[in-house]
Amino acid sequence: MASTTELVIARHGEAACNVAGIVGGEHGCTGLTDRGRHQVTRLAARLATEHAARPYAVFYSTPRLRVVQTAEVITQALRLPSTVEPELRGPDHGDADGRPWADVKTAFQGPPQHAPDVPYANGSETWNQYLDRATEALQRILARHEGERILIAAHGETIEAANNLLLTLPRNACLRLGFVTNHASVTRWQRPTNRFGRTIWQLAAHNDTHHLETGR
Repeated sequence: MASTTELVIARHGEAACNVAGIVGGEHGCTGLTDRGRHQVTRLAARLATEHAARPYAVFYSTPRLRVVQTAEVITQALRLPSTVEPELRGPDHGDADGRPWADVKTAFQGPPQHAPDVPYANGSETWNQYLDRATEALQRILARHEGERILIAAHGETIEAANNLLLTLPRNACLRLGFVTNHASVTRWQRPTNRFGRTIWQLAAHNDTHHLETGR
């Protein structure tokens, strides 16, 4: 029987740093807003319904506070503990951490992706260094859980990294494609194996937020 590996990445709910436009690294992230917690409650209810029908084998999360708080709600709903994967954290921002994004982008003349091999602040990763780290972490997780359903609570940047990896996009693809990823959204990839043993990653859903709609 053909097996299918499935990867689901749920973005964290709205965070205070998102609302304030602050660079949300280890220092700048102060956790979810009330709206973000409400979003995550709905997200967790949806994931729990999926888990009851077809269980997730594992649940990973990242160490930043907004993701930790998101993962706590999901764990409670699914009764599935999360494993923190430090290498999936968002970009390391260096001296930009905690500063207004508007100031950082003005000084850099754009977001980090627009000069992907140049640090956008003293001590920061370049965008491509972040991509290398995140995609390597994703590759390790996928190899570890071949043929299983994998759930990850993470960042919008994590989803960009997964798109680059699984859709075999060039490293500068975000400059041309501009992926939009809303808070508490679900993005899903599947890799079925056919009877000839061939596999290909398929983007089954991107930025799915139907669980956040009124009346859902």
